[in-house]
Amino acid sequence: MKKIFSYLKPYYPRMTLGLTIKILGTFMDLGLPWILAFIIDEIIPTNKISLIILWGVVMILLSIGARTFNIIANRMASKVARDTTQTLRHDLFQKILNLSGRQLNYFTIPSLQSRMTSDTYNIHHMIGMMQRMGVRAPIILIGGIIITSTLEPVLTLILIGVFPFMFFIVFIISRKGIPLYTNLQETLDKMVSVVRENITGVRVIKALSKTQYERGRFGAVNQEVVDKEIRAGMLMGITNPAMNFLLNMGLTLVVIVGAYRVNGGAAEPGKIVAFLSYFMIMLQAVMAINRIFIMFSKASASAMRIAEVLDTQDDLEVIPIENKASKYHIEFDKVSFSYAKEPCITDVSFGIKKGESLGIIGSTGSGKTTLIHLLMRFYDVDQGSIKINGRDIRSIDKHLLRMKFGVAFQNDVLFADTVYENINLGRSLSREDVHKATKDSQAAGFLMEKENNLDFKLEIKGSNLSGGQKQRLLIARALAGKPEILILDDSSSALDYKTDAMLRSAIRSNYKDTTSIIIAQRISSVMKLDNILVLEEGRMVGFGKHEELLESCEVYQEIYQSQFGHEVRCNNYGY
Repeated sequence: MKKIFSYLKPYYPRMTLGLTIKILGTFMDLGLPWILAFIIDEIIPTNKISLIILWGVVMILLSIGARTFNIIANRMASKVARDTTQTLRHDLFQKILNLSGRQLNYFTIPSLQSRMTSDTYNIHHMIGMMQRMGVRAPIILIGGIIITSTLEPVLTLILIGVFPFMFFIVFIISRKGIPLYTNLQETLDKMVSVVRENITGVRVIKALSKTQYERGRFGAVNQEVVDKEIRAGMLMGITNPAMNFLLNMGLTLVVIVGAYRVNGGAAEPGKIVAFLSYFMIMLQAVMAINRIFIMFSKASASAMRIAEVLDTQDDLEVIPIENKASKYHIEFDKVSFSYAKEPCITDVSFGIKKGESLGIIGSTGSGKTTLIHLLMRFYDVDQGSIKINGRDIRSIDKHLLRMKFGVAFQNDVLFADTVYENINLGRSLSREDVHKATKDSQAAGFLMEKENNLDFKLEIKGSNLSGGQKQRLLIARALAGKPEILILDDSSSALDYKTDAMLRSAIRSNYKDTTSIIIAQRISSVMKLDNILVLEEGRMVGFGKHEELLESCEVYQEIYQSQFGHEVRCNNYGY
């Protein structure tokens, strides 16, 4: 909670004013039963109607003042809770964006989504409740005890005798409740993961008639959430009946003892009525404190999960490394890497000069995309080094490093916005640059057929486009910023051979100073590039030009023969 409370510091003045107003309103509420007792015991026996009316007006004014002050204080509390949670969500989102690949794998996307939504909601609810009930309830409880002790000390002792048992119950149950709510939030993460997978793959699920299977899978994790909610709810649910029992026992004793004292002349009726009023107000305060403890238990579990993300140290900090001049623009030097225990990349070394093009080809899972992730420093290498212009990428600020790249990943995202905004992506590119990029990516043709051209509105994930059209827009996004290094990660798999050939030709002609890295499954997409890297199970088994690899690399020969046959050497589009 310490981390979360630090976010309240900018709002201390507003909170102080709100709490002051809340305290004044609470004191007005506490004064009402005392005035009632005064009217019954002191004013009514005088038979002076004017005094009764006067004190009645005082009660009305106090009641109006109490309600007004409480409403103002509650609105101020809501504003503090809203603004604090907004800042917290902003910082949490910023932190998530800066997490490394390893850290994202550790937390998982569904868990981070849950922390951004349900956990921050619990914090918001807690901050508001603490300012509203957290001030009012203790004041009513303590103030009520003080006032009742002046009215009826004997009855107050009965009331005080009940409270230790009540607070003991609250303490024990809230202490056990925090781990239960933490476990519940983790199970919610699993449910979010299942929902996310099903929504993403809903077409596949329908196509394979697996809706019943997925319904069962969701039902299992949903039942697990329900079971843990029941466990946490049953534990926290003990507090209400337990405290009601204790308070009702105390109230019964108060009524019995009070009746004897009135009959014996030791107490006045007005004070007994006031005492019972205070008892009911204090009962509500105790129940409010119980709700605070329940909410605090939930919020504490959420706060720990949020603080875990916020306190995560950057594992991709800039490292001062002595750099040497190099003839290569991009150089991998004995690079090895693993996501877990099994190595994904082993001892990979190669270099390409500025303006050259590199094709990366290999079977699924051979490590092609991993090389790109390492080059862009989503992960740090386990061994070896990666250099750009002779400078180790670990010595370059991540933001400056990634500004060098224009990237179209394999499963990139198009947003529900115009074509222009999807390509521009907040980079303040001119419409001329965006239009040129669409021409080079071979997207301009089909955009001319769309209404409003660059202002054509895409649906979520570009669902109103074909697969090939989406890929061409993603490539346009990569080209539009005129990058120093262009990376196309299997981003032309949905293009026909003719369009693919025209795309490669445009890149060769119009981006001569750009170093290009093309990951592809088709040899036709890489065979005219300056260099081709062949990977097999994370190892570099070939590096060179197309003709050289046909002679020296067995893996490349097998890929070529599987795609073209023994006698095919080119196709109708110049390959």
